[in-house]
Amino acid sequence: MRKAGDYIMKRHRHVSGPAAAAAFVLLFPSLAFSAAQAQSVALSGRVISASGQPVAGAEVMIQAGQGDPSTVVSDATGRFEIAALESGEYRISARALGFSPVTERVTISKSQPIELILLLPEIVRERVNVVGDASLVDKIPGSATVIDRREMEKARIATDDIHQMLRQVPGLNIQEEEGYGLRPNIGMRGTGTDRNSKITMMEDGVLVAPAPYAAPAAYYSPTAGRMESLEVRKGSSQVKYGPITTGGVLNYISTSIPSTFQLRGTVAGGGDSTRKITAAVGDSSRHLGWLVETFQFRNDGFKQLDGGGDTGVDLADYLAKLRINTGPTARLYQEIELKIGRTEQTGDETYLGLTDADFQINPVRRYAASQVDVLDATHEQYQVRHFLARPTWDLTTVVYRNNFHRAWYKLESVLGSGLTGVLRSPTLNAERLAVLTGADSAPNALIVRNNNRTYFGAGVQSILGVSGSSGPLRHQMELGVRYHRDEEDRFQQDDGYQMLGGRMILTRKGAPGSQANQIVGATAVAGFVSDTMTWGKWSASPGLRYESIDLEQTTYARTDPTRSGSATVVPTEVSTFIPGIGLSYEARPGASVFGGVHKGFAPPGPGAVEGTEVEHSVNYEFGTRLQRAGARTDVVGFFNDYGNLLGRDTLSTGGTGEGRLFNGGKARVYGLEASAQWNPAAALGLASALPLRLTYTFTHAEFRNSFQSQFGPWGNVQVGDDLPYVPRHQVYASVETDHQAWRARLEGFYVGRMRTRAGQGPYVVTDSTDSYFVVNVSGEYRLGGGASLFASVQNLANNAYIVARHPAGVRPGLPRLVQAGLKIALGR
Repeated sequence: MRKAGDYIMKRHRHVSGPAAAAAFVLLFPSLAFSAAQAQSVALSGRVISASGQPVAGAEVMIQAGQGDPSTVVSDATGRFEIAALESGEYRISARALGFSPVTERVTISKSQPIELILLLPEIVRERVNVVGDASLVDKIPGSATVIDRREMEKARIATDDIHQMLRQVPGLNIQEEEGYGLRPNIGMRGTGTDRNSKITMMEDGVLVAPAPYAAPAAYYSPTAGRMESLEVRKGSSQVKYGPITTGGVLNYISTSIPSTFQLRGTVAGGGDSTRKITAAVGDSSRHLGWLVETFQFRNDGFKQLDGGGDTGVDLADYLAKLRINTGPTARLYQEIELKIGRTEQTGDETYLGLTDADFQINPVRRYAASQVDVLDATHEQYQVRHFLARPTWDLTTVVYRNNFHRAWYKLESVLGSGLTGVLRSPTLNAERLAVLTGADSAPNALIVRNNNRTYFGAGVQSILGVSGSSGPLRHQMELGVRYHRDEEDRFQQDDGYQMLGGRMILTRKGAPGSQANQIVGATAVAGFVSDTMTWGKWSASPGLRYESIDLEQTTYARTDPTRSGSATVVPTEVSTFIPGIGLSYEARPGASVFGGVHKGFAPPGPGAVEGTEVEHSVNYEFGTRLQRAGARTDVVGFFNDYGNLLGRDTLSTGGTGEGRLFNGGKARVYGLEASAQWNPAAALGLASALPLRLTYTFTHAEFRNSFQSQFGPWGNVQVGDDLPYVPRHQVYASVETDHQAWRARLEGFYVGRMRTRAGQGPYVVTDSTDSYFVVNVSGEYRLGGGASLFASVQNLANNAYIVARHPAGVRPGLPRLVQAGLKIALGR
């Protein structure tokens, strides 16, 4: 096998197509063919992806001169065969949906039978994704992780929580909130976690936060349970994916249109009255492809509301795609894809947590004063993507719009005091705590705010890819430009309630807009250029990004619901260049080192007061990758040197929700990311698989100056204080076995204790979380005919632990949850 593989590499021939990495290899088998066989030549071969996986449903077309072409379709193993051919010159084209077409001329002689191997790269995805095929990770001079389709299928057996899916990725900071991952709080390399506001979040390469420039706190996040894969990219190479470059990029990849007819569905149920139904059906013909998908999820919640009632969620997600494309032999390959999605969510969720004493008694209790809290949210997305390709370049253009509306009706205060202070000091607030737990009160003792907000984000972006070479130096250039507008409209009011007999009674209805009547918006023009240059064993990827942002805050009188009167307008302008460069060296096949440096940047929001700076840093990383004997290890060290850190006042951080910005000054974050994978069964030549995975993250994040801040998680900061919600140590480990009829996985993760308020020295109980270790188990049994049964248990030991003290009070992690269901996968 090694000699054959070596021979393939020696015969490798680059095909000049829209994919610079596309290849067309002619293999001439040994001369063991009889003379009779040589008289009738059948053209055969395989179609595989750049990662070596077979490509099913690929069209392979052969044409002699101006004659009629012959077309065959590759089977499930990627193989194809064309009937006996006469000697002569032929034009051979290969195309698979989702891949770039490849065309080559081949001379066929009856005296020499030919087997072809067609290598097809997913260039379309390279422009939509931030990493692309998992095999491309090793080509990136920076930290990158892909949770691919197969891994996602395994993960979805156990959970639909994005937090749990990402536990296997090193370098992330995760703050759980409601237990199901519906409102994620994710940071990278020590950035803040609040509502993903310090990372760039995308779906299919398009900004997906409701208002990523004007109000980046993402109260909407794509439904992880309907995703095909997830990508995380950190380090210097992420400058292509602004506006935020201090941490990294999280890209959700939605289900792609299948190349042949496929029908997939799931029905599941379990604890907390959990019910889940998913379905996806799609097909493709020569010039048309389509997909329709839905994800339906509902439960009653795991928290126990005083006086009874649901604490769960009802979520419905719909997605449709339609693609029209030219034939594979077109001189200019083109495709247009329309994507439409809608997500509806109603959640009986609250920001009200518990006191430490009540958590010890019943960690899943929920106070009576949260009984009317409910979130109603609707998200709509529209995308039109156009892709065209020529032999040495390709262009991807996306026009997009996201609409999001949410009205979160939730408790704001009790007897004139904020909830955070009451739960932090219950002894000093005994009367207020009594009302929260159901004691009778005067009218208007409880204030419930209708956080009514409407968002949109819209724009157009284009990425041009150009490949070429000059002597031994090969270039893969990308040039991108984006025009983007977004807006957040706050139109909020406060209602007053009275607690009587443990039930809340409306005693005062607030006028719409009487609490907040404001619009914030942003217009941004961004561009980048990058060039991956490869010569021999070396590779360099310099890049430069430019951001020009015009922000505007328009505040109307709270007595002017029609917005017909005068308003206060505060404009802000920000522009910056964001450079970065990465280097890599392949010492030998499977062993490489890489490093990089880039500028970190995060824009301020609209209405920033004078003296507010942008968040900026200089970020460094150095790492190594090693593959040998079926094992793989990745180790990366990083250092982020902040010139200014920004904090944002939001309700989810325990603040007032006004969105004010606070300078945090200098800070530094350094750490280590390590991961290892090994399949000992493969190393021993066993038929079954036994993959092992281990990841570890160490992060130290501290302030480098002293200051007094009104931002709750910071407070009175001293030099050397730890940043909040950044654990020092995180570990993830999993082992699984995969046999022909069944598979099972056992996984566990450890998260070290985190400060919830800046500080140093011994941990303070009321200003920190618990450290915790959680074990999950899942399995699947294949029934045959495309059907399988599956089951999972999350938090097998049913541990009770504190995951956060924000937005207000102690919040528990998800208790034990058992689920089981049936999967069906049908297709040609």
